[in-house]
Amino acid sequence: MPEEIRDLIEKINQEGIKAAEEKANIIEFEARQRADAILSQAQAEADRIIAAADQRIRLEEKRERALLAQAGRDLLLSLRQEINAMLGRIVVSDIREALTPELLSRLLSEIIRNYPKMERGNIIISLKKNDLDLLEQQYLQKLQLEAARGITLQPGEEIQGGFTISFDSGKSCYDFTDKALAGYIISYLKPKLKRILEGSIEE
Repeated sequence: MPEEIRDLIEKINQEGIKAAEEKANIIEFEARQRADAILSQAQAEADRIIAAADQRIRLEEKRERALLAQAGRDLLLSLRQEINAMLGRIVVSDIREALTPELLSRLLSEIIRNYPKMERGNIIISLKKNDLDLLEQQYLQKLQLEAARGITLQPGEEIQGGFTISFDSGKSCYDFTDKALAGYIISYLKPKLKRILEGSIEE
């Protein structure tokens, strides 16, 4: 009987060990599955984070390039505006210096001689006060003889150089003021200036 008990005990022990080993194998398998699932999920999350960061970086780089391009365009526009304004000031200043009373007299004489004679209204010339006084004193009589009709000189409040002239008693006039002449000159120079600026930027 003791022999049978020992065999039974040994059998129970072997079955218990086998069951324990099987249980351990199941636990190890499940643990590995969970670990693989966690690693897979962590890898997927890492990939998602990296992809999102990469997308943000690309968008930020694109935005920065757009901002730099816009800043370049703004700078170029500002530079052109400043150069055009400077050009305008220089041209107006040079025209004012050039339009001496003597030159004004010659211009007026040329315009009056070459204007059609059919107009019968008085000639009205508007110019700044200083030029008016000198013209009136030194050149008005000669201009009246050339025009063969009345000439009225009057101050132009906004005229800083040059003159306007009307051949129909003020109904219409031709503008030869410094600003008008500067406008003609600048409109001629601007395309050339634009080409110069674009050429210097391309270099």
